[in-house]
Amino acid sequence: MSKPRRQQRTRTRTRAPGLILFAMVAAVALGAWFQFGERQALDTVYSAGSSAPDRVDVRATVQRVDASGRELVLRVLVVPRGELSEAGGASPREDLVLQTSTSTRGDLAFEAHSRISDRDVPVALTGGSITDHPFDAYDASIEFGATLGGEQVPVHMELSNNDAQFSAVVDASESEGIAGFDVELARSTSVLVFTEFMMLAMWALAVSVLIGAWFLVTRRQGLTWPALGWMAATLFALAAFRNTAPGAPPIGSLLDYLAFFWAETVIVLCLITVVVMAVRAEPYAAKTTN
Repeated sequence: MSKPRRQQRTRTRTRAPGLILFAMVAAVALGAWFQFGERQALDTVYSAGSSAPDRVDVRATVQRVDASGRELVLRVLVVPRGELSEAGGASPREDLVLQTSTSTRGDLAFEAHSRISDRDVPVALTGGSITDHPFDAYDASIEFGATLGGEQVPVHMELSNNDAQFSAVVDASESEGIAGFDVELARSTSVLVFTEFMMLAMWALAVSVLIGAWFLVTRRQGLTWPALGWMAATLFALAAFRNTAPGAPPIGSLLDYLAFFWAETVIVLCLITVVVMAVRAEPYAAKTTN
């Protein structure tokens, strides 16, 4: 071996630990950047409505998005302000009715002089389909108006999102004392990254089994039980791996048609082919061993 080649190999071996360390640091930094962006999105509070001193504040938080049930759960806390309240906003001065949009199941009523507690309100989702997972997106219309003692009063509304599996794009609006938000919900970056990683991993495992099967068939190895056990284990491991997908997508989602079904098909065909060819090659393999 010539001296320049030896020097080149030595330099490569010397640089390898540094490159590995750099890749690890870059991966950690990228992950921290993604997490910081998602945390900032979850901490964002959207507001709409009147800023009058005598008003009703509505603090709404998206607690959970149920894509399969096509609804989100909104936790609502109502706080009357100024002349509309008693005990510093703990109770309304008169009977308070919070009027909601058509996508919400009914209005919310609070008795006069009674302490107000938060309530969970289901809101219907429109558009999208869970079978498009992880690229599914949904819309929701959230509106609140208020009457105190039968008279319309100003409303100020704040909206935030606590469901880490979904990101929200919010447009605020106000019309005739009614505060509202048009919300578009899509899978968060972490869900997209993890699901895409799952699809790549499924294809990588399927290709690995395909390469192993090609090696066994072309070399006429006969019945190689460890290899067959590995292929069969991969077949069932992929099914369990698929069930860990965030959001529990149903069978027949985009994840399945892009990766899972095809990976399982490739592995099954490879396993059957290896067994059939191994049985035919077994006498040859036995003679070669002897």
